[in-house]
Amino acid sequence: MRYGLIAQQLGHSFSKPIHEKLAGYTYDLMPMPPQEVGPFLQRREFAAINVTIPYKETVIPYCDEVDEAARAIGAVNTIVNRDGRLYGYNTDFAGAVYMLESHGVRLEGRRVLILGTGGTCKTFAAVARHLGAREVLRAGRKAAEGVLDYEACRKLQDVQVILNASPRGMYPHGEEAPLVHLEDHPRLEAVADAVYNPLRTRLLQEAQARGIRAVSGLSMLVAQAKYAVERFLDTSLPEERIGEITLDMLRERSNMVLIGMPSAGKTTLGRELARRTGKTLVDMDDRIRDRIGMEIADYFARFGEGPFREVERAVAEELAQETGLVIATGGGVVKDPANMACLARNGVILRIDRALPKLLAGNGRPLSSTPEAVEKLYRERTPLYRRYAQVSVDNNGELQAAVEDALQGFEAILGGQV
Repeated sequence: MRYGLIAQQLGHSFSKPIHEKLAGYTYDLMPMPPQEVGPFLQRREFAAINVTIPYKETVIPYCDEVDEAARAIGAVNTIVNRDGRLYGYNTDFAGAVYMLESHGVRLEGRRVLILGTGGTCKTFAAVARHLGAREVLRAGRKAAEGVLDYEACRKLQDVQVILNASPRGMYPHGEEAPLVHLEDHPRLEAVADAVYNPLRTRLLQEAQARGIRAVSGLSMLVAQAKYAVERFLDTSLPEERIGEITLDMLRERSNMVLIGMPSAGKTTLGRELARRTGKTLVDMDDRIRDRIGMEIADYFARFGEGPFREVERAVAEELAQETGLVIATGGGVVKDPANMACLARNGVILRIDRALPKLLAGNGRPLSSTPEAVEKLYRERTPLYRRYAQVSVDNNGELQAAVEDALQGFEAILGGQV
């Protein structure tokens, strides 16, 4: 291996495509148990590597030299092998500064709360001090010197910025609740998360729901990778590459989640969107049929709507873990807010809007078997479709016009996240 990443677990990492887009070399992912880290570093059979959870502190004693900034932080995430000597750096610092500044998160004069106590916490603390925070507080599961427990955080009424340095909510544990209660912090201005998979953790979703600025860790990941590549290759890359690659990653990884009435054209439109974007089309109803082993109408007739909605929620949670999809949902998926929260973690929600006279009855749909039933559903569900949609796509005319509307809306939402 010449270039790559070591960590305890790496099934979630986006680092390989990011580095390969930035530099064109092969970048290997190397999951590694703790007992193998030391021997691996001692063999020195690499040109340069990155280091992530939980080894950013572990690797320090194996470096021949650690630059002043990384030593001050107490965490190394980049190691370069120069003629058999290992040089340790911390590019997370510059990546975190980029993430905060590029998204307009101000720390100067603010009271900042950092969640987690590992290597990323040390980096965030150094960044907060560098950017002029008035006070930097740390929170962990257990109280210790300089560390509050999460229960004690509930009494902090004047926290203005929260930085999540813990792996809470990271793939494959996207359902994990945030470590803090945002309602306890009435002066909160911004939340930034080092986690980037899912693209929006529950912590960020809760912040967005409260109108609080919410920043994903993806731009930090791309930025620190750019700065690491510069160390790896002793070169300089344009700063604009960070935004370009962040947007590329969002395009590739974000799901397009299509909601709308039965017979609104979600599957037909989804098929064309998948062809245009290279994403994989998933029909939620097909996933549900595979799980229940029968037609949905038969399941409704045998068990009723309640059990069906439980299966639907399980499928939504399953799809929430996946990326790079076009997801054609069932018409009733919006009835459960938990479904929409799941699907929004890695997805952009697009409402496929077709006028009531063009909607069809029957065709095996148990809740829209007659024109009257279709109209009733339309009146009930239209407010829900409007509530959850980030993009509205008119599907009353030509298919290609609707496809272009969907693609432009998708692109606009992603552009606002960079």
